[in-house]
Amino acid sequence: MYSKLRDQMKTKRHYPALKTLEHLEHTYLPQVSHYRFCKVMVDNIPKLREEIKDVSMSDLKDFLESIRKHSDKIGETAMKQAQQQRNLDNIVLQQPRIGSKRKSKKDAYTIFDTEIESTSPKSEQDSGILDVEDEEDDEEVPGAQDLVDFSPVYRCLHIYSVLGARETFENYYRKQRRKQARLVLQPPSNMHETLDGYRKYFNQIVGFFVVEDHILHTTQGLVNRAYIDELWEMALSKTIAALRTHSSYCSDPNLVLDLKNLIVLFADTLQVYGFPVNQLFDMLLEIRDQYSETLLKKWAGIFRNILDSDNYSPIPVTSEEMYKKVVGQFPFQDIELEKQPFPKKFPFSEFVPKVYNQIKEFIYACLKFSEDLHLSSTEVDDMIRKSTNLLLTRTLSNSLQNVIKRKNIGLTELVQIIINTTHLEKSCKYLEEFITNITNVLPETVHTTKLYGTTTFKDARHAAEEEIYTNLNQKIDQFLQLADYDWMTGDLGNKASDYLVDLIAFLRSTFAVFTHLPGKVAQTACMSACKHLATSLMQLLLEAEVRQLTLGALQQFNLDVRECEQFARSGPVPGFQEDTLQLAFIDLRQLLDLFIQWDWSTYLADYGQPNCKYLRVNPVTALTLLEKMKDTSRKNNMFAQFRKNERDKQKLIDTVAKQLRGLISSHHS
Repeated sequence: MYSKLRDQMKTKRHYPALKTLEHLEHTYLPQVSHYRFCKVMVDNIPKLREEIKDVSMSDLKDFLESIRKHSDKIGETAMKQAQQQRNLDNIVLQQPRIGSKRKSKKDAYTIFDTEIESTSPKSEQDSGILDVEDEEDDEEVPGAQDLVDFSPVYRCLHIYSVLGARETFENYYRKQRRKQARLVLQPPSNMHETLDGYRKYFNQIVGFFVVEDHILHTTQGLVNRAYIDELWEMALSKTIAALRTHSSYCSDPNLVLDLKNLIVLFADTLQVYGFPVNQLFDMLLEIRDQYSETLLKKWAGIFRNILDSDNYSPIPVTSEEMYKKVVGQFPFQDIELEKQPFPKKFPFSEFVPKVYNQIKEFIYACLKFSEDLHLSSTEVDDMIRKSTNLLLTRTLSNSLQNVIKRKNIGLTELVQIIINTTHLEKSCKYLEEFITNITNVLPETVHTTKLYGTTTFKDARHAAEEEIYTNLNQKIDQFLQLADYDWMTGDLGNKASDYLVDLIAFLRSTFAVFTHLPGKVAQTACMSACKHLATSLMQLLLEAEVRQLTLGALQQFNLDVRECEQFARSGPVPGFQEDTLQLAFIDLRQLLDLFIQWDWSTYLADYGQPNCKYLRVNPVTALTLLEKMKDTSRKNNMFAQFRKNERDKQKLIDTVAKQLRGLISSHHS
C-alpha cells in the first residue's frame, strides 16, 4: 500500500494518493504499528500529506498563470459567440432587440459546459471546457479545452477540503484573482491609438469574468455572487474611467464608431453572464456627444473643400439626363425652367446639391451611432436633430461666413451665395422629412426638436448682403480716388468726368448681375451705392484740402452729379418708384443749384419753411463752400478790385456769408 502511494505521488495522481494515504493511516498501519518500519511510515505520513498539499498548490499556481495568459483568448472567444448569437437573433427576429430584456442564464450560450457536482472530482482529467458551438460559420471557434485545463483548481480545492484547509485555499484563490483583476483592468497607455488596443483590453476583462463565472457555477463556494459582484463593480468603474480618458483623445469619427460597436459587444457579452451593464450604455451616451464633435470637425473640412472648390456660377445642363441628375441630388422644381430648351442653367451653383447631400450623409453618420444602443425611436430622432442643428448653426454657418468674409471675394460670388442660401433654406423642409422617414417619429410629436437650418441660411444671406453693400462702396471709393478735379478752372466743361463715366458703367453692369437676387436686396444695394456715392461726392467738394474753387469747377462738378442723377432715373434695378433713387442726390442737387443760380435771396427768405426750395441745404455747408469761393474771388484776378462787378460780387459774398453766420448762430441758440 505504501509502495502504491509512492507510485501515485510520482505520477502526480494526488487525489488517489490522498485516498491511499487515508486507508494506510486509518486501516492498515494500526494493525502492524508495533513494527519499526511501520513507525517510519507513520512518521512520513504528515510529510506526504504536506507534500500533496504543496504540489496541488503548485498546480493551482500554474493554473492561475495559465488563465492569466489565456484571458485574452477566452474573452475573444466569448465575444465572438456573442456576435454570432446577435447575428442569429437578428436574422431570426428581423426586429430590433429590447435593451431592458435580459436573457436568462439557461437561454444564454455558455462558454464552459462542464458542471461539477458537489466538490468531488469526476476524473483525473476533469476540467471546465470552453465549448463554442458555431452554427453560422463552418469555421469552428476554438474551445476552452484548447486554452485552459480547469482540473487543477477542482483537484486542489478538493484536496484542501479533505485536508480541512478549504478556507485557506478559498482566501488564497480570491486574493490572487483580485491581483490579476487589477492588472487586467490597467489599460495600456497607447490603447486609444488603434481599435485593436481597445479590443485586447475588452477581451482580457471578458476572459477574466467568464472564468470567474464558470468557477462560480462549477464549484460550491470557491467564489460566491457577492465576491463576483464586488469585483464587477470595481471593474466597471475602472473600465468606464479608462474609456472616458482614452476615447477623449480620439479625433477620427470612424474609430469612435468602431469603438462604440466594440463597447456594445463587450456589454452584450457580459450581460449574457448576468453582469449588469447599464452604466456602460450610459457612458456610450457621453461618447455619443464626443462622436458628434468629431463628426462636426470632419464635416467642417468637407464643407470648406466644397465652398473653396466651387466656381460660384449657375450649373449649366445640356441634356435631360444631366438635368435629372441635378434634380435627383437636390429637391428643386421650376416649371418655367423645365419648359426652357437645352442648354439651360439652374439658378444655383454646384455647392448647393453638394452641401445638401453632405448634410444627409452627416445624418446617416449620426444614425449609425444610435444603432444597438437600445434607444427609443424618439430618443434617436432627438439625437439626430440636435446634432444636425449643430452642424447647420455652427459648422456650416462658420464655413459660409468664412467664405463671405474672404478678402478677395467678388460681387458675383456674393450674389451667387445669396441665391444658393435661398435655395438651401427652401430645402430644409425636405431635410425634416428625411429625418422623419429614418426615425419614423412624426414632426408633430411633442418635444420634437425643429431644424434651425432656415436661421443659418438667413444669417449667411444677410452677411452676404452686407458684404455686397460694403464691397460696392469700396469699389466706388476706388473710382473716386481717380477723381482729378481742377478746382481753379475758369473753363466751363460740357461732359462728365471720365472717372465718373467709368464708375456709372461699372454700376450698370453690376446691377445687371443682380437680376436673380431677391428684389429688396438688389434695391437696397442700389440705394446704398447711390447714397454712398452722393455722400462721397459731397465730402470731395467740402474737404479741407480744397481751399479755393471757381464757378467753372462747380459747373464741372454739376455735370458729374447730373450723370449720377441720369443713372438713378434710368432704373438700374426694377421696383423703385419714380424719383426714389434720385433722392439720394437731392442734397447735392439743391446745394449746386443754389450756387450756380446764385439764388441766395430765395434761400435766405424761405429758410426754415417746410416747403422751401433749398430745404436740404444746411447753412453750415453753404457757408463752407461760400468761403472757398470768396477766396477765389479775391485772388482770381489781381485787378479785380478795380472792376466794379467783381467788387459788387465780393460785397455780395460777404453779405451772404454774414447772413449765413447769423442763421447758424440763431439756429444754435
